[in-house]
Amino acid sequence: MNETALAPDTLRSAPVTLEAALREIAATAADRDRSATPIFPDDAITLLQDAGALAFNATDGRVRPPAVEELELVRAVARADASVGRIFDGHLNGVERLAVQAPPALREVELAAVRNRRLRVGVWGGDPRSGEGAPATVERGRGAATLSGVKTFCSGAGGLDRALVLARDPDARLPVAVWVDLTDPASVIVDQRWYRASGLRASVSHRVVFRRAPVLAQFGPPGGLSQPPWFGRDALRTAASWAGMADCALDAALGELARRPDAGPLEQLAAGRMLAAQQTIVAWLQRAAQAMDAATPELGVVALHARVAIAHASRALLDEAARACGSHPFATGGGLDRARRDLELFLLQHRLDPALAAAGARALHARAEDDR
Repeated sequence: MNETALAPDTLRSAPVTLEAALREIAATAADRDRSATPIFPDDAITLLQDAGALAFNATDGRVRPPAVEELELVRAVARADASVGRIFDGHLNGVERLAVQAPPALREVELAAVRNRRLRVGVWGGDPRSGEGAPATVERGRGAATLSGVKTFCSGAGGLDRALVLARDPDARLPVAVWVDLTDPASVIVDQRWYRASGLRASVSHRVVFRRAPVLAQFGPPGGLSQPPWFGRDALRTAASWAGMADCALDAALGELARRPDAGPLEQLAAGRMLAAQQTIVAWLQRAAQAMDAATPELGVVALHARVAIAHASRALLDEAARACGSHPFATGGGLDRARRDLELFLLQHRLDPALAAAGARALHARAEDDR
C-alpha cells in the first residue's frame, strides 16, 4: 500500500502519511486486543483520519474512485489491525451510500464534513434476536422521523457520528436505510455488555438501543440497501477486509515457522501452501476490482463468487497455519492467535451458503432448460 492510493488533494493536507499511520496501528494492535474492556480505537481511527484515508471515497456522484486502490486500502488497514479494519470498511460503505443515495442537500454537507475530518460513519444492519429488544423501527409523527429499537453487531458503537441503519418501517414492505445522528447519548445507548467475543475485540460491535434518535434522511426506496451495484461493492470491501486479516495471519505464521531452528521440508511445504492460498485471494480481489470499475450487471455474481473463494482460501490458510505452527502461538496468545480469532469471527458473520445454493439452482435450471 502506498501514498498514491489516497486522493492527491487529501495527501497534500495530511499531517501523517498512510504508511506511518499503518505502522503505528499495527504496532499497537496487540495492546488494543489485550485490553480488559476494549473501547473504541480512537487513536487508530484518528491516525487514518489524519492520513486522509477516511475521506478516500468522499466524492460526489456515481463515478467512484479506482476500485483496485480502494480494495488495497481496505486490505492494508485490516492487515494492520482487524478491529480497526472492521470499522474502516463500514465507514467507506457508509460514505459511498452517502455519495450516491443521499438527498442532494444532505449529501453536500455531510461529504464535506467527512473530507474535513469531522465525521465518522458506519452501516448497521444486524437485527436483535428474541430477548434482545424490539427491532429498530422508523417512527413518523407530526415532526421529523425518529428511530427507536435495537440493532446488534454495531461496529464502532460509541465512536461514530452517523450510521446508515437498516430499519423496519410500518409504511413499507421492505426495510429502509436511514441516516441517523448518533451524537446524542440520550437517544443512542450503547450496551457495552453485549459484545463479548474473543475476536475483533476493539471493533466494539455492541448492541445499540435507539430512543427516538433523529433520522436525518432515508437513502433510496425501501429495499434500497440491496440496490446494485452498491450492495456488491459493499460486499467486496468486506472481502478485502478478510484478505487483510488473512495477510496478518500469514505474516504471523511465517514468522513462527522461520524462527524454528530445525525448520525443514514440512515447514517449507506449509509456507508454500499458505502462499498459494494468499495468491488465490489476490487473484479474486483483482477480478473483483475490475467488476467494480466496470459496474456491469454481473457485479453481484462476481461479488458472490469472490467472497466464497476468498473465504475458502482464508480458512485454508488458517488451517494450514494452525497445523504447521502447532499449539504454542495459541497457548501464548501470539499474533497468529489474534489473527485467527479475528478472521474466524468475521467470516462467521456472513452466511454465503444460501446465496451460493441459489446461484447453483439457477445454473442447474438453465442447464436443464438447454437440454430440453
